[in-house]
Amino acid sequence: MNDVLADDMPYWQFIEATARELFAAYGYQEVRVPVVEHTELFKRSIGELTDIVEKEMYTFEDRGGESLTLRPEATAGLVRAAISNGLLHNQRHRLWTSGPMFRYERPQKGRFRQFHQIDCEAFGYEGPDVDAEMILLSARLWRALGVTRVKLQLNSLGTPESRRDYRDLLVRYFESHGAALDEDSRRRLGGNPLRILDSKNPAMQPIIAAAPLLTDHLDAASRAHFDGLRAHLDACGIAYTVNPRLVRGLDYYSRTVFEWTTDALGAQDAVCSGGRYDGLVTQLGGEPTPAIGWALGVERIAGLLRETGVVAPSTVAEVYVVLAGELAERRGLALVERWRDALPGVRMAAHLGGGSFKSQLKRADRSGAAVAVILGDAEAEREVAAIKPLRADLPQRDCPWNEVPEGIRGLLKRSDA
Repeated sequence: MNDVLADDMPYWQFIEATARELFAAYGYQEVRVPVVEHTELFKRSIGELTDIVEKEMYTFEDRGGESLTLRPEATAGLVRAAISNGLLHNQRHRLWTSGPMFRYERPQKGRFRQFHQIDCEAFGYEGPDVDAEMILLSARLWRALGVTRVKLQLNSLGTPESRRDYRDLLVRYFESHGAALDEDSRRRLGGNPLRILDSKNPAMQPIIAAAPLLTDHLDAASRAHFDGLRAHLDACGIAYTVNPRLVRGLDYYSRTVFEWTTDALGAQDAVCSGGRYDGLVTQLGGEPTPAIGWALGVERIAGLLRETGVVAPSTVAEVYVVLAGELAERRGLALVERWRDALPGVRMAAHLGGGSFKSQLKRADRSGAAVAVILGDAEAEREVAAIKPLRADLPQRDCPWNEVPEGIRGLLKRSDA
């Protein structure tokens, strides 16, 4: 579980602000759900035989003897909230949320035990058009962030009924290669054989490559749905690869599943994943409701931005106010507040804690600010301040206090140019 320090925050803020703006533009509304849920919610939704439930959840008993779990993902909690608050009866919703998730995994680059997701969900939409919109929204997010090294993979898992038939076929195939299966695959064979297709064990790859393809055993309605999605994406110019081995790690998925991957982060190549879960609302006690969603990992996207040279908007102060002397310190904070009022949106840091003029000016330079406003006792007596460009070869000049905002504005425009 990592600290997110000030040097990383511009990337996080850039990702979160860009996503928030795009969600609003597409008509998605923000909701917030608890970090802790009843353990049974995740067992029923994610699946008791998944790695997440078997190995990775942070589960504990509270003082009342109830089993609670730190959420390992957001979808189950959103569905529970929608059911609990009566949001799904003859209604459609486009929702999003964000925050920390928790899984007890082996820490490595791009994978943490506390990680943060931005999660997007739509309830009540049956057709492939919402699947396409979900993917189009994520593609627009990459463009807005300046992300280029991502590729889209698609698959369809069909309905639970068609997948059951395929499951039986898959079990027979893997049983015929039983001696070559690794321990994980043998364990999954009896409960969740589709997860064998997601194995990362190199020794398993030849066996997996020869396994029957789910896409060859889709029911007619799922195939039509998948063809409709592909037609929408083709019409919008979204490049993708159909990956018949893409199964996702959660039991609740049906029909469309998709994943955005990158080659810039090593082994942890998935940066955004999602799919349909049309049966999950019913499974958790609600009325039958079609649904789809995706989630992206903020840590991974921030790492991708750094790796590919994207520069996040700066959050450092643009203006550093030097307050050198007793009179300057006494009058300075009130002046800085007046200047902030006149310069909404300009990031302005006032020096605090005293110190010599020389040491304060060094701090101003190290802060990364473009402009220093210098107020010493001599300037305070004359009710002027010196405005000094720190990143441009321009002269310092004195301004009456009421003209300081205009002087700052002019220098910041020059530095932007």
